[in-house]
Amino acid sequence: MSEKLPQATKHISHLNINRDWYLFDASDYRLGRLAAIIASLLIGKKKANQSPHLDMGDGVVVVNAGRIKVTGRKKDAKIYYRHSGYIGNLKAEKLSELLKRDSREVIKKAVKNMLPKNRHQDDRMRRLRVFKGVKHDLKEVIFKKIEDK
Repeated sequence: MSEKLPQATKHISHLNINRDWYLFDASDYRLGRLAAIIASLLIGKKKANQSPHLDMGDGVVVVNAGRIKVTGRKKDAKIYYRHSGYIGNLKAEKLSELLKRDSREVIKKAVKNMLPKNRHQDDRMRRLRVFKGVKHDLKEVIFKKIEDK
């Protein structure tokens, strides 16, 4: 009989994490589709050695946030709520109003709600950079292309 080799599980250390950067043009995507793709990249789901206890995700830069598309009547029907903690101080804002005020927040809120609510969420959100126009501040970074839309 042939002798079997022992199979050992390889554990990943935080020192072995390689991060790539991806660039997205928001004018080419719908809001939910873009947020789902970004959340998957920030978590690191596509990596072969992904481990849930480590933050192994990549960085993402989104340009043209003001030109994001939404379907149906969402611009008038979708409402974002926030509360200050004081009685009777619930604020409501429509998607169209939030797009006018700060279009970057729409993408950030959509991505944050798609990330797992754990200790890695803030670190993952720090690797998401959203810009209103075409220009961004990461000129020295080499971006990888995403294959699927």
